Order: sequence, then structure tokens, then C-alpha cells
Amino acid sequence: MSNIRFQALQSVSTRTIPEVKPPSSRISDYFGSNVFDKKKMKEYLSKEAYQSIIDSVDNGTAVDRDIAEHIASGLKAWAVSKGVTHYTHWFQPLTGTTAEKHDSFFEPSADGSGIEKFSGDALAQQEPDASSFPNGGIRNTFEARGYTAWDPSSPAFIINQTLCIPTVFVSYTGEALDYKVPLLKALVALDKAAVDVCHYFDKGIEKVNASLGIEQEYFLVDIALFNARPDLFMTGRTLFGHMSAKSQQLEDHYFGSIPDRVYAYMQDFETEALKLGIPLKTRHNEVAPSQFECAPIYEEINLAIDHNQLLMDLMDKVALRHHFKVLLHEKPYAGINGSGKHNNWSLITNTGKNLLSPGKTPKNNLMFLTFFVNTIRAVYEHADLLRASIASVTNDHRLGANEAPPAIISIFLGSQLNEVLDEIDTARISRIMKDENSLWSGIPKIPQILRDNTDRNRTSPFAFTGNKFELRAVGSSANSSSPMTILNLIVADQLTKFKYEVDKLIK
Repeated sequence: MSNIRFQALQSVSTRTIPEVKPPSSRISDYFGSNVFDKKKMKEYLSKEAYQSIIDSVDNGTAVDRDIAEHIASGLKAWAVSKGVTHYTHWFQPLTGTTAEKHDSFFEPSADGSGIEKFSGDALAQQEPDASSFPNGGIRNTFEARGYTAWDPSSPAFIINQTLCIPTVFVSYTGEALDYKVPLLKALVALDKAAVDVCHYFDKGIEKVNASLGIEQEYFLVDIALFNARPDLFMTGRTLFGHMSAKSQQLEDHYFGSIPDRVYAYMQDFETEALKLGIPLKTRHNEVAPSQFECAPIYEEINLAIDHNQLLMDLMDKVALRHHFKVLLHEKPYAGINGSGKHNNWSLITNTGKNLLSPGKTPKNNLMFLTFFVNTIRAVYEHADLLRASIASVTNDHRLGANEAPPAIISIFLGSQLNEVLDEIDTARISRIMKDENSLWSGIPKIPQILRDNTDRNRTSPFAFTGNKFELRAVGSSANSSSPMTILNLIVADQLTKFKYEVDKLIK
């Protein structure tokens, strides 16, 4: 083993840093270049077809099969212009990863020639074999028929020479066989419940979307060192070993200077991600040695989760070009921090209002307080479901140690909002709101520092962080659909109960 490690270290010492050249110095020039977004829809689709997709995304109306023919034709024309030869229905079975089956656009003709063809039926529905995917025991092995159906709310994209169409995955009898179907159902329930409550305050609100920003933590290890460790290779974590002399005790890796080789890798996978419309914003060193993080700008929750699943796949593929292996295991090494996937969740109305933004005077913001306390109540009543949604063997190795959240569900609100709720609870609401939102630095040339309405509790499983709740207990390798399905569902349930009780009092 020592000889294998020595050979691996020799390989590491000979690595060169590949040059990474983005298509342009301006990200805006190539962002979404491999995505069939609204701009490309307007170019390749008729007004009727374009409006049909917009209505489906905004209002939840189904796309007519006849219109699907026009959409498929425009989608194929765009894809072929980009050198695409195949298409696939891209879905998320209960394996936790993504799945795809590639079919060619090419169809032979009777005269021996051929043509590129893509029908509305092929866009709307496909039939992958469903017998070998996890199903929770609801199907027998011989029951093999399953269907994938197009999800218009998540735009199609191109990877290599394949057009990927995000879809749901259901059985012949209609049961969900993926993570997306339960999530979409929960979002429909949340939208209705939240809009009904919003009408107490603003009749003009017609839709409420859940937004999500997913912070992705990961470890990097040279592929030679990875292959030299059978335990790491087979399980994703080390089962034996020795603590390094330095470890993370000096606390100098967190937000430190990014190593050149890692920086080149980050540039490479970020460029690929940006082409696919993934709005990556932040990158930095994490706490543990060789641990890093990337984070996007917030998106609608269904799209955000699709992008995170795509991102994890991209990170793994691009890492091989740089002779790295990405470790998404929640606790690959003992004694140092593990990796999580912080889910930053909020509610946004069609008018652009963040329902979890307290404003300058939260105690007078009844709309905010309504959604704030109902979210707290939902998590309090259904903490067991939320805990179950993030439970896994790998994540349970992480929870409760080295700055990770504890293995329970608790809520952190911050001192200011705690005071507001205490005043409401005791019916002693102060008319005066302390306005201490600035910090004095004592150095005249330093700009005034504006203080947020709450400190950041780094280890709370479910913390309010200013204008959103942050679920930090999700594991780094997990599909966020599971905890987000539960969170949106329990909040929808609580809002429905709240409206029922309020309506009784009004009557």
C-alpha cells in the first residue's frame, strides 16, 4: 500500500494545470447558450407555440398535443443548428441521480436516404423501462412499463450532442417513480394555500412561487490518490487512516486563496454550467482541507433542483479532465468537517414580493408575520417528516459533529424576531422599534457597516437568515427534491389550516 501511495504522489507531482479559456470575457455573452430559453423560443417558435409554453409555466395549463408538434419542430431546428444528433428524456429516478436514454433524430426513408425528425409525441412522452428502478415496493419486477412526460417549466438543454428534455417519471398505473412528481404536486398545493392567505392582504396576488438557492459543498482529491484507496474508491469515504498533522486546526483554509489547479477546475466546470443556464455566483474554499463550495443565484424551486442535479453531474465529469475526483459523500474523512447542501428557501409572489422579508419594521408587517409564524408552526408540527427527508446513512455520519447541524430539527430566528414574537405572545407590543442597523468601525475611511436583522446561526438545522429560511441539514450528495417536497407540503398544510381558523373567526 505504501508503494502504491508513493506512486500516486509521484503522479500528483507531475500534474500540469490546463489552460481554461471561457468563450468570452463577459459571462452574459455565453450564459444559457446551450439552453432553449425564452429568447430562443421566440426565434424558433410561432407566437401561438411560444405563448402556450409561457401559459404552461406561469398558469399551469397543459400544452395541447397539436401545439407540441410545432414546439418539437422548433426545438429540433435549434438543436440541429447546434450539431445535435440525439435527444433524451432526462429524469430523476429514486436512485438520487439522473437518468437518460438517447434516441437519434435520424429516421431512414423508403428510398434509402434519411431525414432528421422529432415529433410532438416524442417530445411529450416516452417509455423507458421502469422495472429496474427503485420504486419503494409499489411494483413487481415484471411490471416494466413506465412513462416519462415533458416538464415545460424546466427548459430543454444540450450536453455534448444530445438534446436533454426534463421530464417526470411515472408508472403504468400512475404512481410517481421519481422525485419531481411529488415536488410539483407539493408546489401546486403551496401555491393555492399561499395565494388564499395572501388575499387577506393583497387581492392582486395571483401566484406564489417557492424560490431556492442551493449551496453545494464538495471535496477534491487527485484521481491517483483516489484510486490508491480501495475504501475511498468503493464507498466514497475513508474507513481507516491517520489524521494529518495540520488537519483544519489552523483554520486557514476557509475563504483562503484558491489553489491554481483547483481554480482552473472551477473555471472549467463553471463555464460549462453557465452555458447550461445555471446561474453560479459564488466560489470559495470551505473549512476542511481540500473542501470547496459553489453557490448559484436563487431560482424557482423546480428549476433550481434540476440545475443542482445537473451541476453535480457536470462537476464529476469535468473533474476527470483535471485529474481530480469530486467527493460528494457527506463525510469522506473522519475528524474534519463534512459536506452539506444548504437549501435557502423563500416564497415570492407574482408581484415580486418576498413573503419572508420582514422589512424595516417586522412587528408592523402582518403579511410577513403571517407566513413567518405559519412556517415555524409547520416545522414544529412536522419536524419528524423533515428529519426523515434528509436522513441517509452518509448524512448521518456528518450530522452532529464538526460544525454540522445536530441530528434533530430545531429553528433559529435571531434575537430581533424572537423579541417581536415574545411581545406578541405576551400582548406587550412596544411602539418603539430599536433601530440599530449600523455598526461603528472607528475608522473614518471605512464605509458604514449595515447590520442585518439577525445573526447567522451556522449550525442550526433550520435558520432564518434575514429574508429566507436556510435548511442546512441536507446532505451534499442528496437530491433536494425530497426535503423541499416535505417543506413545501407542510407549509401548504399549515397555511390551509390557518385560513380555515381565520375564516371561522371572521364569520
